[in-house]
Amino acid sequence: MSIEVQQVSKRYGTQKALDGVSFSIKSGEIVGFLGPNGAGKSTLMKIITAYISQSDGVVTVKGHNVSTAPMMVKQSVGYLPEHNPLYLDMYVKEYIHFSAQVHGVAKERVNEVIAQVDLTPEAHKKIGQLSKGYRQRVGLAVALLHDPEVLILDEPTTGL
Repeated sequence: MSIEVQQVSKRYGTQKALDGVSFSIKSGEIVGFLGPNGAGKSTLMKIITAYISQSDGVVTVKGHNVSTAPMMVKQSVGYLPEHNPLYLDMYVKEYIHFSAQVHGVAKERVNEVIAQVDLTPEAHKKIGQLSKGYRQRVGLAVALLHDPEVLILDEPTTGL
């Protein structure tokens, strides 16, 4: 299995965001989470990507436990969060290159991923000058940068 979620719960004080969620996803499967606002979809994605911890249960990604091996999980996952954290004063190519350095990715991959998400015409603009759709593409480029085995996209079509 690529992703295993077993009896996962998340509490914020007395508020339960998730309650006993379980499922598994095989390599190659494409899965979408559907539910009303506040159902815990984004919370679950943050747990799977090891950005927040669960209150109960076990999550593994590519065999790595998100609680005990979060760095291994982050190396195998590309993640585009709902609220894309971008540096608006940086240029598109500069930001993607910076992200490549953080992830230890070869600089040649920067131009590949820029072309892959159709950002070439915008590569020399400041991120703050871009439309919401192009900003989403910058986030997607960073999520794809290290050629992850698992890709998790939270609200990926917002602004596209």
